[in-house]
Amino acid sequence: MAYIDVLAGGLQRKTDITNPSMLLLPLVSFIIVAKNSAEYLPGILSDILLQDYPVDCLELLLIDGRSTDSTRYIMENFAKAHKALNVKILDNPQKILPCGWNLALAGAKGDIILHVDAHSSIPKDFITKNVEGILSGEDIVGGQRITMMPSGIWCSILAIAERSKFGSGAAEFRNPGMPRYVDTLAHAAYKRSVFANVGGYDKRLVRNQDVEIHYRMKKAGFRFFFDPKIKSSHISRSTLYELLKQKYATGLWIGLIMGVQPRCFGLRHFVPALFAVALIIGFILVITWSWLPIVSLGILYASGAFIFTFEAIVKAQFRLKPFCILLPIIFFLVHLIYGMGTWIGLVKMPFFIWKNRNYKIPRPITR
Repeated sequence: MAYIDVLAGGLQRKTDITNPSMLLLPLVSFIIVAKNSAEYLPGILSDILLQDYPVDCLELLLIDGRSTDSTRYIMENFAKAHKALNVKILDNPQKILPCGWNLALAGAKGDIILHVDAHSSIPKDFITKNVEGILSGEDIVGGQRITMMPSGIWCSILAIAERSKFGSGAAEFRNPGMPRYVDTLAHAAYKRSVFANVGGYDKRLVRNQDVEIHYRMKKAGFRFFFDPKIKSSHISRSTLYELLKQKYATGLWIGLIMGVQPRCFGLRHFVPALFAVALIIGFILVITWSWLPIVSLGILYASGAFIFTFEAIVKAQFRLKPFCILLPIIFFLVHLIYGMGTWIGLVKMPFFIWKNRNYKIPRPITR
């Protein structure tokens, strides 16, 4: 069987010249960047084996950030056990996500770039649905990312808080709906040409790298298409400490990135910061003037927390309903810690910019 390269829809494909109607699918580079993810990695690797997308049109890039657990061992064993699958394992000595993604982009051969988190789960048609979206003419496609419900009660309550629009679930990709263009996506698929155009991930940014690079993509004219048929899941933090640590770091890097690209954030990213400062001002006014501002803020916040807690109680499994009364406390802690992180990031931002003043965006894909 003889093959020849052709261009169709901006993607490199191959077709059998003895049967021109037989159009083969594009090569997909599937990327997982992981560090100390031994608990979750076997699950997503098993999901990949169940995909209905042809193995010979798929390459898997596994990037290890110098893990201290068995993450690297799991990757190597997986590659040995599944030689029919084109698996590449790369070392990420700088350990952080953007460096790992850039390493993967530099090694990727696919026409379509697709990456998911190590603590994720995908249905068997995940790759196929994403490829269909790209072949329909879109540059970037993705779907709903759902917070998985753990088995434990406390973990389940944390997952409900993260799912809630009042907690962390305000982003459009977290919620179902009609096909549409959105401001950002998680677990998205990209044409190779998107990265060739805008460059790679900003290696200065430990968190929120996707928000920054997505802004560059939108600025270059690319659009993010949300397809509700595409679904993936991620596992939420299992302890309140881990959840609050994540929210603090997210808030911190919002503040720092304001010095890199302030236009990549929307108002919703700063609501926790506004809440935190309003709370502080309210307590100051209690001492210097009146209880009225802090009481008004408390009533307003409690009203929102009550509405979304009631919604969660209605939707929750019967065994979880009594424990949903803890949600207002979790909401409050998440918003306060997130907001404090943002203000600390804003204070540190000038020093961060000065330290990185000569930085240039890498270009791991040039064609």
